[in-house]
Amino acid sequence: MGQVEVRSAVVSEASAVSRVMADSLRDSYLELLGKAEVERLVSRYCSLSRIRTEIGAPGSGPGWQGWLVAVEPDGQVLGVAAGGVAEAGAGEVYCLCVTAERRREGIGSALLAALSEQQYGAGAHHQWISLHSPRDPALPFLERHGFRPAKESSGSARYVRAF
Repeated sequence: MGQVEVRSAVVSEASAVSRVMADSLRDSYLELLGKAEVERLVSRYCSLSRIRTEIGAPGSGPGWQGWLVAVEPDGQVLGVAAGGVAEAGAGEVYCLCVTAERRREGIGSALLAALSEQQYGAGAHHQWISLHSPRDPALPFLERHGFRPAKESSGSARYVRAF
């Protein structure tokens, strides 16, 4: 992984967070979900104003612990993650993305570890993630990190792991 640092995002990185997430959604899900659905997800989750507000307000509401970024020494954002503890004992991974050209370098693992440490510190004993499809391309990564199927509903899949 080299010299990548994982830390809390700052407001000036909002556009980079938005770009990494939008590019990741497009790269990972276009074939699986189709262009219209991917662009709906980008519109819903990658709004710059939304991300700016969320970066500026970690811990502002139940279940929200904020955005994390993985950055190179020059400040380039290579990956992003967000999560929280929405209910007692249960961490939730809301987002975990790494730029396509830097995958398989340990960046996603470092982001997940930092997010997990944050959630464990807030009292979580297990961690959940929702996938866009039971055939989600992130599934092998998640399974390597101990996530197992919990349930499926309306085309999405829920996975869980214990800390």
